[in-house]
Amino acid sequence: MPMGHTTTAEAGSGGLKATEHRLANGLRVVLSEDHLTPVAAVCLWYDVGSRHEVEGRTGLAHLFEHLMFQGSGQVKGNGHFELVQGAGGSLNGTTSFERTNYFETMPAHQLELALWLEADRMGSLLAALDEESMENQRDVVKNERRQRYDNVPYGTAFEKLTALSYPEGHPYHHTPIGSMADLDAATLEDARQFFRTYYAPNNAVLSVVGDIDPEQTLAWVEKYFGSIASHDGKPEPRDGSLPEVIGEQLREVVVEEVPARALMAAYRLPQDGTREADAADLALTVLGGGESSRLYNRLVRRDRTAVAAGFGLLRLAGAPSMGWLDVKTSGDVEVPVIEAAIDEELARFAEEGPTPEEMERAQAQLEREWLDRLGTVAGRADELCRYAVLFGDPQLALTAVKRVLDVTPEEVREVAAARLRPDNRAVLVYEPKSPEAVEDAEVPQDPEREATVEAGNERTAARAGTEGATAQAGNENEETAK
Repeated sequence: MPMGHTTTAEAGSGGLKATEHRLANGLRVVLSEDHLTPVAAVCLWYDVGSRHEVEGRTGLAHLFEHLMFQGSGQVKGNGHFELVQGAGGSLNGTTSFERTNYFETMPAHQLELALWLEADRMGSLLAALDEESMENQRDVVKNERRQRYDNVPYGTAFEKLTALSYPEGHPYHHTPIGSMADLDAATLEDARQFFRTYYAPNNAVLSVVGDIDPEQTLAWVEKYFGSIASHDGKPEPRDGSLPEVIGEQLREVVVEEVPARALMAAYRLPQDGTREADAADLALTVLGGGESSRLYNRLVRRDRTAVAAGFGLLRLAGAPSMGWLDVKTSGDVEVPVIEAAIDEELARFAEEGPTPEEMERAQAQLEREWLDRLGTVAGRADELCRYAVLFGDPQLALTAVKRVLDVTPEEVREVAAARLRPDNRAVLVYEPKSPEAVEDAEVPQDPEREATVEAGNERTAARAGTEGATAQAGNENEETAK
C-alpha cells in the first residue's frame, strides 16, 4: 500500500488540509477531504509541456493531449468522454508551456470510475494509438489553430510576442499550439516515443479533492495505478534562464484585418515562485487589473483614447514570467498617443509606487481570485497539482495568498522600476488594413456605465492557466481538448 503523511492546516490556509503519498512506481498522490458537497475532483498533471519539445516537433505536447481522449487499452474511441458524462461528470485536458493536465469532476460515488479511466490511459494508451487516431487528431488540432489563431483578429499576437520575448532556441520561444509544418511532420512513432518518455507515473502528480474517504481512495489508486511501470528516460528540460532585462525595445508592426489599432507589449518579469513575482503581480493588478486600474482610468475613462486596456501576469516557473499589456485604441487615435500615455503612467508608478488604497484593492483582488480557485474541488485539485509539479510542494497552494499579502508597497514599486521599462519589452503594433475599421472603433458614449469589461475578463481568463493578461494569452498558453 502507498505510504503517506497528513499535514495540519497552516496559518493562511483557510483551514484546508492535504495529505501526500507516493506509490512504489513514483506516482505522487495528494488528497484533500471536503464533504461540503457530494462531488469529487480528480486532477492528473504530467510534467511535460511545450518547453520540453524539440525543434521541428513543436505542438507535439498539445497534439498528444488530444490523443489521450482517443481510447486506451480497455476504453475504445470516444469512450472516456462517454463514460464520464454518462456518470454525471465533466472532464477535459489542457496543455501549457510547463505541463499537461487531465481532470474530471464526478459525483462522489463515481470516483472509482474516474481513477480507473485515468489509470487505463496512463498504463495502456499505446495499445489503442494507431494511424487513424493520429490523423484524426492532427486534423482537429490544425483546425483549432485556424479557428482560434490564424483566422481571428489579433489571433497570433501572443505567439508573435512570445517569439520576440524569448530568443530563438529558447524552450519558451514557441507556444503550445505549434506550427502547421511541425504538426504535419509529426509521425505515429513520434507520438509513441513521446508517451513512453513523459507519460509515466514517476513524471506525474495525481490529486483527488472532495467528498472522499482517503483510505478507500488510496486503495483504489494503488489498485489501478500501482502496477504501471515507471520510466527513467526523461531528458532534463533545456535551461530557460535569461537576463532580468531584455536590454532593448523589440518591435514589430502587424498590418491585418483587425477592427481597431492595438498596442500589445510583453515585459520580462521575475519567475513564478518568488516574492518578486508576487510583487510584479500586484504591480500589474494596480496598473491594469480591471476597470479600477490606473491604465483603464487614464486611457478609457479620462483620455477616451482606448476602448480596452488590460495588464496581467503570465506566471512561468522555468523561465522569466511575462507581463502582458493589451490596449485597443478608440476611433482614429494613433498608437504613439497611447504609448506615450502608458509610459507616463509607468514612470509615475515606478517613482511613487501604489497608494495605500491601490495596494489594499490589489491584494484583495488577488486574494479573491485565490479563494475562487480553492473554493471549488476542481480548482483546489488543480492548484495542488500545480505546486507539486512546478515547486515540489503541494502545501504551498494552501498558503499562496499569505505570501501575496506579505508583499510591501515598496517591493511593488521596486519591481516596477526595475522591470516595467521601455528597454525591457517586446511590442506589437496592429494597424488595420481597412481604414473603415478605424472609423468604426468608437469610444463608448458613457464610459462610466458602458465601459467595456474586456480588461477584467481577459485578466481572469489569463490567470486560469497559470498564466497571461488577456484571454488570448491565456488560451494560447493553455491549449484545451474539446
